[in-house]
Formats: sequence, structure tokens, C-alpha cells
Amino acid sequence: MRVLKILLVAVLLVAPIMSAAGPNDIPGSADWYLHVDLKQMKSEDAGKPIYEWLNDEVFTEVKDEAGIDLDREIEGLTAFSVAGQGPIIAIEGRFSTETKDKIMALIAAEGDLSPLKASGSKYYRLGDDQGNINYENGDVNISLDSLEDGGWISLDVKDKILITGSEAQMKSLLGNKGRVPGPGKGNRGALLVLTAEKALLQAGMNTAAMGNDGGDDLDSKILRNTEQVAFLLAVVRDKLAVEAELITTEPEMAESLASVARGLISLVAFDDSMDAEAVAVLQSTKIQAKGNSLNLSVAVDPALIVRTIGN
Repeated sequence: MRVLKILLVAVLLVAPIMSAAGPNDIPGSADWYLHVDLKQMKSEDAGKPIYEWLNDEVFTEVKDEAGIDLDREIEGLTAFSVAGQGPIIAIEGRFSTETKDKIMALIAAEGDLSPLKASGSKYYRLGDDQGNINYENGDVNISLDSLEDGGWISLDVKDKILITGSEAQMKSLLGNKGRVPGPGKGNRGALLVLTAEKALLQAGMNTAAMGNDGGDDLDSKILRNTEQVAFLLAVVRDKLAVEAELITTEPEMAESLASVARGLISLVAFDDSMDAEAVAVLQSTKIQAKGNSLNLSVAVDPALIVRTIGN
């Protein structure tokens, strides 16, 4: 049920849809972003094993428990959170009347069916004044408390379901037909976005805005010494290209993290329980530090990724 909740929340939280995210598509004030191109993933031979895993492990469960056929209806997802305004997530696809009816049932149960209007389109209040959304009907159980003042949802934009954390965001979206204007070239505050011709997944975070969690593990130490992180999964020839880039607080920190990454890879190579193919992939990882930027990249057999996440 945990996966079902996460996906259904994603179907009900929205913003811009991009065929491929680019530096000018993410607002400079965003704290994090995520873009998944399911249509591209399903159409590329190297992406199909990942898509089939998603279908078997996630989409089938949603269809069985909620009757929503994500495999047939959803083509992509984009999400980000704007500082001080809350999350915006976008789902693009060809949604059936049945799916829209189920969403309207959720609005009726935990929202307000009285329609509001902006730019000629209808939208609705979702959740209570404390931002809580709780819906239970048979095997379907949705609980969400991350929207501080509730949310707003619209089904009026063609091939999109829009939900925002603030009413102002919804009005802006509807005024721009479901798209959020980018910051424009040269916006110094924009998040780092890694791009590729056949990008399947892109994600990034302004780690400097996340705050210090006070932890002393490796992840916490890395976050404390970085300002931005970006991730890319793309198809290159018959393999999946994985790339990550970190912008560190100081150039010396980039070199230190590169050394740590190389050391961890060397240690893993001596682990007898590690799959030999996985060890070979790790050892082929390219690690480069330049200035205050650290870049990691590797090409992976799609089947290996599926085996890894399946375990």
C-alpha cells in the first residue's frame, strides 16, 4: 500500500510537463525536481526492462487495488518544489473518464466539490485546512499530510491532471495552460539540470537549502558539503547511461569526495558476495573532479539495473 499511496499522490499533485527537462524549464527558486519520461522508457529497447519492472512491481498493484491503469494512461511525470510555495507535480497522459471519476470521488470525500475558476478552467480545493487528505474505500487507502494548507486540483487542462500546494500556483498554471514559465537563460539561481537526447529520468536538489540534519553518517557529511546535486538516467546506444554531478562548497571538497568514491569502489571490489558483473560496472565508473564540481558517469546493462533494484 505504501507504493500505491505514493503513486496516487503523484497522480494528484501537478505542474509543467516537459518532453525533456532543461535548465530553462525549472524555476530558479526550486528546491528539488524530478522528471520521468515513461513514454520514452517504454519505446527504447534499453529502457524497456526498467519499464517492465515498474509495470510488474508498481502499476499492476495500482490497477488491482484502485482500478487505475497507469500502464495505459500515464506518459510522464514532472515534479518540483518551489521555495515557500510547496510541491508541484505534473502527470501527463491520456486519462480515461473512469480515472477522472475516481479522482472526483476523492475530491468529494476529502475536498470541496464547488468549482472555482481561473482563465476559463475549473479547479477544486483538495484536503482540509490542515493539509490532511485521508481517503479509504475498500482496498484503496490514501493519506497525505505534506500540503500545509491543503491543495488545489484541476482536470481541465488537456491530457494533464494538475494539483498544487497553493491556490496562486494553480491560477498561474491554468493561465499558462498547465506549464510553468522557465527562468530564462542566464538565471544564476537555477538548479543544475543534466540533459541527454533520450533522457528517461532527471532529478536534482538544492542541498544547501535542505538544512543540516545533524547526522554524522556518510550521506549527511556529503550533503553538508555540497550545494547542488543532479542525476540523469538516459539511453545511449544499447545501454543505460547513469550520470551524477555534485557542486561542492569548496574545490578541495570535490577532490576529497572523488577520492572517497574511488576508495568505496575499491573496497566493494573485494566483497565476494558482490555480483562480478556489478563489480565490473563499478570499476568502469568515471569519476572526475574539476573546480568545485564532481561528476560520476557509467554505462550499465539494463538487465543489471533491474536485477539490482529487484533485490
